[in-house]
Amino acid sequence: MRFKRENSVLYVVDVQEKLTPLVENSAILIQQCRRLIQAAQILDIPVFWIEQYPKGLGATVSELREVLEGLHPIEKRCFSAVCEDAEHAFEGLGRDQIVVCGIEAHVCVLQTVLDHLEKEREVMVVADAVSSRKNLDRETALLRMKSEGALLSTVESILFEWLKTSEAEEFRAVQALIK
Repeated sequence: MRFKRENSVLYVVDVQEKLTPLVENSAILIQQCRRLIQAAQILDIPVFWIEQYPKGLGATVSELREVLEGLHPIEKRCFSAVCEDAEHAFEGLGRDQIVVCGIEAHVCVLQTVLDHLEKEREVMVVADAVSSRKNLDRETALLRMKSEGALLSTVESILFEWLKTSEAEEFRAVQALIK
């Protein structure tokens, strides 16, 4: 199945100040999440910006907050991002393809993916834009999500899938995010 921009929603899960420095390859994670957010904005794909208990874990890292300007984070206490506020906002969009990035792969990302799959939505986990404190947790979570029915991809792959063709008017702007 192909993911189409008109059917997609991007979930940015818990890339927060106190947690991000603890995960593997945090600088790469931030860069990849930023690319996804910017491409989604160029392509008019809704972005769900999720924060787990920001009083305890801090706000989303500044490198992402600055490109999320104009949006408001959805705060949650449950581990899954498929909770009241996010689900209420999602239901009105008429979209059923979920693209997920963020942390931690084996907790909040995993539970978000599983909940979307239970609701019979198509889910793409961007493997080079998710992380955990331990690589074994990340790798095990990716295997589990795949075995449960989620698709795995990379940032570059999903960006070009959303574009579909180099003739898309947004091609050069999205391509510049990768270079």
